[in-house]
Amino acid sequence: MLFFGLSTWVVAGVVAVVLFGATLAGLAVGRVMAARSDGLSEPFGVLQGALIGFMGLVLAFGLSLAVGRYEARRANVVDEANAIGTTYLRAQTLAEPERTASLALLRDYADTSIDIAETVPGSDEQDLAISASGREERRLWTLAGQALDGAPVASAPRLYVEALNDMFDAQSTRVYGLLNRVPSAVVLVMIVGAALALGVLALHLATFGRGVLIVLIAASLVSLLFVVTFDLDRPTRGLITVPAGPLQDVAATMTEAPAAQAPTNP
Repeated sequence: MLFFGLSTWVVAGVVAVVLFGATLAGLAVGRVMAARSDGLSEPFGVLQGALIGFMGLVLAFGLSLAVGRYEARRANVVDEANAIGTTYLRAQTLAEPERTASLALLRDYADTSIDIAETVPGSDEQDLAISASGREERRLWTLAGQALDGAPVASAPRLYVEALNDMFDAQSTRVYGLLNRVPSAVVLVMIVGAALALGVLALHLATFGRGVLIVLIAASLVSLLFVVTFDLDRPTRGLITVPAGPLQDVAATMTEAPAAQAPTNP
């Protein structure tokens, strides 16, 4: 995806160069055309008004997409943490030897989920963590099948299998949510539209010989808005990240002694 592989400061620099370059170019052209400003002021005024409106609409649309994805990723982390916690509690009601083996595997699974949350989406490190999680899922499912086979009419293994399946689904939802970003086409339209709008605004104001400070402030604010939008869309890098706190909290509770003892009459 566009800009996703760059650091926050590189993104900020690229956006600033494009927007301030368009602004300065508009100021330079406007000063050259200042002698004919009487005949051009009205059409340029209409054009810059339309472009400013378009820029505001596109920026709001892009920011809303990024904020929506950010909130969804935070919710996915909480959902997975709750799913892991529920599965761990239900695993305590299994009969031995599946109980002890499943509890140990679930602790490893929680640590792997934290690794996934703290690595860059699509990177080799995250791919390794996802592969490790997949191996743990297969082992957990094998143990669940053994628990069901050992007690085919008991309710505890069935409830555990249901929670285990929900836990697997929760992680898949979170992983795919990390890769769901603002489309590159929207990013390009945002940048090009903002550059044109600022350039025409600078041109219009320069024909009257004023407004240089205002348009530079506008370019700074738009650049800042772009950086925030891109930063929201990169969950593990930059200034705004999706915290793994819920997963870390549930992993911490799993280090304590199990609250329920193994069933004595499975």
